[in-house]
Amino acid sequence: MTFQELRSFWRADLYRHTGKRGWWDLLVHLVVSDGDEHFSDGVKYTFYLRLCRYLHRCRPKIIYWPLYLICRSVFTHYKYKFGVSIPHAALIGRGLYIGHIRNIVVSDRVVIGDNCNISHGVSIGQANRGVRKGTAVIGNNVYIGPGVKIVGAVRIGNHVAIGANCVVTTDVPDHAVVVGIPGRVISFEGSTGYVNRTDYDEQPTSCRVPASAAQDECVVQHHAFPVKSVGEGEIRPR
Repeated sequence: MTFQELRSFWRADLYRHTGKRGWWDLLVHLVVSDGDEHFSDGVKYTFYLRLCRYLHRCRPKIIYWPLYLICRSVFTHYKYKFGVSIPHAALIGRGLYIGHIRNIVVSDRVVIGDNCNISHGVSIGQANRGVRKGTAVIGNNVYIGPGVKIVGAVRIGNHVAIGANCVVTTDVPDHAVVVGIPGRVISFEGSTGYVNRTDYDEQPTSCRVPASAAQDECVVQHHAFPVKSVGEGEIRPR
């Protein structure tokens, strides 16, 4: 990740939370409260999430490592203060929106596309055995509702909406609306109306996923995310 890409991530995350793009607006959310603690908390957390990822990969280490350790200590402080555990090793696209802080746990091996909404009480974890051993790959413009649990190496398509307290253990096709335990598709209306402020007017950036981070190589991009159509072992409408 270059510094220019880091700035792109910061601005996209800020815009998705607040509808603002300016650096002054970002500073206000980082330093002082504007009366809306949920927006400020989400901006603060995503800011340090991105910065830690950037500094951890900068070279030479003799220069950047002390800065990384300072940033990580601040990030860890917000982790416990907000009750959110999203490791900076997780591969997450631009426009991450955390609307309500608390009780969020995400695996460090997860892959998430652009413009993902993560609500309070969400867990995205790893399965350690079976055909779904591994972690999730989640597409672009996905809404993950309160209390949702996503377990194992499932593929969740683009523009998917997952309802409150749903448990997802199998693949989900594009534009699906999933509810229940276990998750089932009830419509293909997608995440329209739930994933908003995606027009942050910057050129798409891509992040190549290491082979160790997913079942196979893929690219997280603003407009395309390779997820299979409905097939064997995937959630089907009922």
